[in-house]
Amino acid sequence: MKKVYGSAAEALDGLLFDGMTIAAGGFGLCGIPELLIDAIRQAGTKDITIASNNCGIDDFGLGVLLSSKQIKKMMSSYVGENAEFMRQYLSGELELEFNPQGTLAERMRAGGAGIAGFYTKTGYGTQIADGKEVKVFNGEHYILEEGIFADLAIVKAWKADTTGNCIFRKTARNFNPPAAMCGKVCVMEVEEIVEPGELDPDHIHLPGIYVNRLIQGEHEKRIEKRTTRPAA
Repeated sequence: MKKVYGSAAEALDGLLFDGMTIAAGGFGLCGIPELLIDAIRQAGTKDITIASNNCGIDDFGLGVLLSSKQIKKMMSSYVGENAEFMRQYLSGELELEFNPQGTLAERMRAGGAGIAGFYTKTGYGTQIADGKEVKVFNGEHYILEEGIFADLAIVKAWKADTTGNCIFRKTARNFNPPAAMCGKVCVMEVEEIVEPGELDPDHIHLPGIYVNRLIQGEHEKRIEKRTTRPAA
């Protein structure tokens, strides 16, 4: 099966539709699928629900889909650093489903493993638990969280072979693997594509069975916050 495509637009061809749910990898601006995000913006797909740790910043990452009013709902654990996000949410233009960070990652992983739901203590007794089933195990209260089953997963890896086996680098490994797992179709962008056998099997972070389409491209790798020491 052909997995390598020539561009982000080609890799997304036939996969996008209004009202869809997309799981997006990345942590802050680290390891974000920026080429695929831009292709979605250009496609004009609207009323999208996106499950992702955060929503980029005002002019980069998922923030560009906010600016173009293509996102209907965000399922996130952190929504700072984005003035347009705040404006849309407070004005009622954007729906928001807050998730504790570990819960969001596990909801994605659970979806990828075919698990409909799981119980966690995180969030019990807070607004996170409103409307959710509660069970008691060994005297402790747990709330039911549902797995995330997305129509599409868009993720970014450092290196992959042509069958989709891939390696992530450092912080990019936080949300990209579970996001990739929970999509009915996973499209991945990477910095380098190699031939099968060139990657050490012990170093593979995500097996190619989860990856349906693959592109290689150049990435901006913008730094969200640059902190420097004053000159001596």
